[in-house]
Order: sequence, then C-alpha cells, then structure tokens
Amino acid sequence: MVPYRLPFRKPYVTSRGRLDHREMVLLRIRGSSGVEGLGEAVPLSLRGGTEIETVVAELERWGDGATSGEAALPASSPARCAVSTALADVEAREAGVPLRRLLSPGSGPRTISCNATLSSGSPQEVAAEAEVWAADGFRTFKLKVGPGSGAEQVEAVRSVLGPDALIRIDANGTWDVNLAAGHLAELEPHGIELAEQPVSDLAGMALLRQGSPIPLVADESVSGPEQAEEAARLGACDAVTVKLSKTGSLDPSLGGYLPVYLSSALDGPVGIAAAAHVACTLPAAGPFADAAHGLATGRLFAASIAIEDPVLNGPSLTVPAGPGLGITIDEAALQRHRL
Repeated sequence: MVPYRLPFRKPYVTSRGRLDHREMVLLRIRGSSGVEGLGEAVPLSLRGGTEIETVVAELERWGDGATSGEAALPASSPARCAVSTALADVEAREAGVPLRRLLSPGSGPRTISCNATLSSGSPQEVAAEAEVWAADGFRTFKLKVGPGSGAEQVEAVRSVLGPDALIRIDANGTWDVNLAAGHLAELEPHGIELAEQPVSDLAGMALLRQGSPIPLVADESVSGPEQAEEAARLGACDAVTVKLSKTGSLDPSLGGYLPVYLSSALDGPVGIAAAAHVACTLPAAGPFADAAHGLATGRLFAASIAIEDPVLNGPSLTVPAGPGLGITIDEAALQRHRL
C-alpha cells in the first residue's frame, strides 16, 4: 500500500475549494497464484468525506485481517473501493480476461465517450479552457458553478463552442431550492444538458425537479442503493452519476432504480481504469445511455504513476485490453510521488 499525490497542471477550483494536487492510496495485493492486483482509494475530503489518514489505517487493518483470514471490508467507501478493485483485478488476471468481461461477460465496446471537465474561473478563463478541450474533439463540457449561477461562464462557453456543444453544470450542492430554481431558469436559455447536484439533499431536489426546465442528476446525495431507491421514490432526479470511490463498489447499478453514468473523483490511473471497465458494463440503450462519462480527468494531471493505462484519444477513452485492469505501474514514478 502506497499513499501518493499527483500534481495538477493548474489548480483545480470548484465551489468547495481549490486543489493543487490529489492525494490517493495505491493498494497492491497478491492472490494465491502470486498474481498481483491493484486498487486505488481516492478520499473525498474536499467534500467532507474520509481523510487519507483514516483510509490508510483502514487498509492496513484490512491487510492484517486478510493475512489472518478474518478480513472484513473497510468502513469508508474509498477504502472499500480499493479493496474491491484489487480483489477483482486479481480474479480477472488469474482468469486471463479484462476486468469488464469478469464484471459482465456480455459487456459493451472497449471505447467510451467522455466529457470535458472545466474548473471554476472567470468567464474568459473558463471559455479559453473549453476551447482547448474542444480543439481535441470534445463536444460535452461540464462546468463547475456555485455559489452564483455561473450564467456568465455558461454564456461565454456557449459563445465559443457554438449551439451544438452539450453543456452540463455542477453546483456541488451549494444552492438552496429557491436559489437553484432561479439559477436554472436563468441558465435554461443557454441550452443546458443537465445539472448535477444543484442542492444538497434529495428532498430539496425533489421540490426543485417539479418545476426544473433542466434534467437533474444526483451525485453527492446518492452513494448506494438505499439512497437511489429514496431518490426514485421522491422523484428527486433523472439520473445518478456514479463515482466508485463514493459508492465503494464495482457495481454501478445502485439497485437499478435510476439511470447512471460514471464520473471521476479526480482518480489516478488505477481508479480511471476501474471506472472505464465498469462503464463498459452499463446498458447500451435507455435514458442516459449516450451520456458522456466524466472520465477524462487524467489530462488534468501533470504526472502519472502508470506506464500502461487507459488511452484517451480526444473524448474517446479506450479501456485497457487486460487481463484485469490492464494497468502497469511505473515504479520510479510511484516513488517520486509517494507521500
């Protein structure tokens, strides 16, 4: 197990704060055959989640328990994600198949479509960033907004991208219901594909959705099947975006209550590979089946710890052929970036 950090090319800014680097934990385990499996924990501390020190302690306890044959899955979702991924990677490698085939023998194609992820900034800065992504072929753009409406940023991005680009917004739950209703009405004329987590709770989202001109997607407020069931019962949202480090599982279905698509917790290469494999197992038809996934965030980093990882060609992410995750760690890079 190796805690490490990767620097961003430039600060990543949202309504929740600023990040200059991302701290993660690489988990390595060995199966009975000697095959090594990889997992990754990405603590969501910026959103009030588990701190990296707690995740490390949980993984250490799990490792001690695994040695004695008494291991239970860790309590925090990032640590559970790392363990679940590493165990599945071992199983797939031993079977000689890509992870996506282990998760779903009839899984879809190895290439998935991704959205551009734009950090907060002035309208001019966000528009310039969007142009860079657009030059590489991206047609779906996710803008971080809040506590304001972000209307000026959206207008600037729309003006440089034209009418055909898909623009989605993410407020990270920073609006209340009344504020969100006004902001969404203001943004709707700019042609918004969807709004992720406009308010913090499901009850508020249900009220908002009754009059929202824009489809609503839950993120932070849904982390498992129980919350997905509640969201569906309340009519709180049209879909859920799934982060593996948020759900702690390689099962993206959340019980099948709502459509889902994958997004990144600003993962490292192991986490992105796992999410890409999981994305290949989603239904090929139905609501949000064509939604771009938020898995192009690897290009936000100035470094990597992988020699082989998912290949991003414009908005198309090619899943490693395997076996397992298909990831090879760059040992020298890992040592350079370890905490």
